[in-house]
Amino acid sequence: MKIFISSVQKELAAERKALAGYLAGDPLLRRFFDYFLFEETPAADQRADQCYLNEVDRCDIYLGIFGIEYGWEDAEGLSPTHREFNRATENGKRRLIYVKGADDSVRDPKMRALVTDAASSLIRRRVNSAQELIAAVYASLVRILEERELIRFGPFDATFCRNATLDDLDDDKITRFLVLARRGRNFPLPGDTPPHEVLVHLNLLDKGRPTHAAILLFGKQPQRFLITSEVKCAHFHGYTVAKPIPSYQVYKGTVFDLVDQAKDFVLSKIDLWVGTRAESTQAPTKYEIPQEVVAEAIVNAVVHRDYTSNASVQAMLFKDRLEVWNPGTLPPTLTLEKLRGPHASVPHNPLLAEPMYLTKYIERMGTGIRDMIRRCRTAGLPEPEIRLIAKVGRFPVVDQGQEFVAGYCDDESKVINFDLPLIIFGDHTRCFNPNVA
Repeated sequence: MKIFISSVQKELAAERKALAGYLAGDPLLRRFFDYFLFEETPAADQRADQCYLNEVDRCDIYLGIFGIEYGWEDAEGLSPTHREFNRATENGKRRLIYVKGADDSVRDPKMRALVTDAASSLIRRRVNSAQELIAAVYASLVRILEERELIRFGPFDATFCRNATLDDLDDDKITRFLVLARRGRNFPLPGDTPPHEVLVHLNLLDKGRPTHAAILLFGKQPQRFLITSEVKCAHFHGYTVAKPIPSYQVYKGTVFDLVDQAKDFVLSKIDLWVGTRAESTQAPTKYEIPQEVVAEAIVNAVVHRDYTSNASVQAMLFKDRLEVWNPGTLPPTLTLEKLRGPHASVPHNPLLAEPMYLTKYIERMGTGIRDMIRRCRTAGLPEPEIRLIAKVGRFPVVDQGQEFVAGYCDDESKVINFDLPLIIFGDHTRCFNPNVA
C-alpha cells in the first residue's frame, strides 16, 4: 500500500525524514507499505502541483502532519498541504492526520483552520516529537493491517487461508475423516453429517472461510496455498548427504497423506525381519526401526511444525540412522529435557492436532517422545536424539541441490548467488569466485 506523506516540507523536514526511514526499515511495515516524499522525487519536466496531486491520486493512504506554519500559497491562497488534503478527501482516500503541538493559538490562522476542518470529519492524533509521531503512525498502520486481515495474532492454523474458498475443500476427504473419527474416538456427529457442519464443529471456518487447518486437513491441493507444506524424503547409502541421491521423493497432499507417504517411504527402505510360523499361522515381522517410532517421529514433525516457515519437513534415511527435521521450535513451557519426562501436550497447531487425534494419528497426551524412547530401548536401539537448532542468521545453509537445510549463518560473504550448477574444485571448505581471473 502506498502512503503519501503530506506536510510543510521545511518546517517538518526532520519528522518527514524520520518517518520515511522508519517505514523503510521496519521489518513488518516495509512488507506492506511504501511511501511517497516529494523531496525524493527526481527532476522531471512536470509542474510540481501536478506531480504531487497525481501521487495523491495513486496513493492508498494520505498521511498528513500539520504543524505551525501553513506554507507557500498559490494564486488561490492554498498551500500544497491544503490542496493535498482536499484531493485525498475528494477521492475518498484513507486519511491519517497527526497534529504537532498542543497549543493551536500559535499556529498560522490558515493552518488552524485546516486542523479544525480535519477534526470535523476524522479523528486526529496530537504528537510532540518525531518519536511520538512514529509510534502513533505505527499503531495506525497496524490497525489497518488488522482490518484488512493481513496480519494475525491468533494461531496460524485458526486464521483464514487467503484466496481459499469452500470449493477448495474435498467433501470426500471430510466424509472419510468422519468415518475414521467415529470408529476411532466415537466422534459424536452422525455419519451422514454434511461436510460444512463437520467443519463448523471442528472450528475450521473463519467467518465462513476455510482456515489454514482446513486446507491442510481436507484441501484438494493444499500446496497451492501453502507451498512448503510438503515432506521431502531421501535415502542415502552412506553416513552423510551425498549426490546423487539414490532415492528421493517430495510428497504433497493433506497432512494425512503426508504422514502416510513419508512413513511408507522410510519403512520400504529399512530392513524387515520375517520369522517362522512355528508358533502361529502368521509369521512374525519386525522392522529395523520400530514402525511406531517412525510414525511418531513423522507425525510429530508434520503436526507441530511452523507452517509460516519457507522450509519443509525432511526425512533422511542414512546407513546408520533416520533423521526427521521440521521447521519450528518448542513452546515456552517445554525444554528438551522436559520432553523426555511426563509433560502436558502443547500442540503448536491445536486445530490441526484435533482431527489427527480423532483419527488416532496422535494421542495428544504428551506421551509421544517417551513412547519412542521406550520402544527403541525394547528393540535394543539407542534412544532417539532430539536437537533444537536455533535459526540464528539470515541465510540458510543448504546442500548443493538446495533441498536440505542444515542450519543458518549470518556471514554474507559465504552467500553464493551464481546460477546452478556451480562446480567448485579442490577443498570444499573454501569458496572460489569464478568471476575472478
